[in-house]
Amino acid sequence: MISKSFTMNELGQLNNYAIEPKVYVEETPRVGFTEYAEKLNGRLAMIGFVSIIAVEIITGHSLIGWLTNL
Repeated sequence: MISKSFTMNELGQLNNYAIEPKVYVEETPRVGFTEYAEKLNGRLAMIGFVSIIAVEIITGHSLIGWLTNL
């Protein structure tokens, strides 16, 4: 039984090279005001907001108070 990762050539000989995967190119744009960009910006904003709250809880100062004490 021949493994699926190998092929046979026209002479019936085993091809020892791996089968290359099919190339898939996504045609949707990744720049500008796209749905992808909006989701990414929203997720980064949520991470930033939670980080600011964590800094305030850990230090006991507000963000502006923490930045002025540097």
